[in-house]
Amino acid sequence: MKQEMVDAIKNDPDYINLVKTRSSFAWTLTVIMLVIYFGFVLTIAFDPKLLGTPLSAGSVTTIGIPIGIGVIVSAFILTGVYVRRANGEFDELTAKIKSKAKGE
Repeated sequence: MKQEMVDAIKNDPDYINLVKTRSSFAWTLTVIMLVIYFGFVLTIAFDPKLLGTPLSAGSVTTIGIPIGIGVIVSAFILTGVYVRRANGEFDELTAKIKSKAKGE
């Protein structure tokens, strides 16, 4: 790729918007996942009795089990949210940038 084309793409307002939006969105989802994960781990570390509480009287399953499953499921959900937006908005912007770069 020629340097002029690279510079043109880097200075394209759509490209700048794509990079800014995608990066911001990815960091937001990352922070959400880290808060969920470390919240769970810190709860285990500092208040294990809370997660060790049985779901019901005489039950062997504690509330920590469904919460732990929730942590795992939240990772899948956040990944799905990112993929949905990436396949829609981000792909459209990328296609627009490509067509401009090709001169179409």
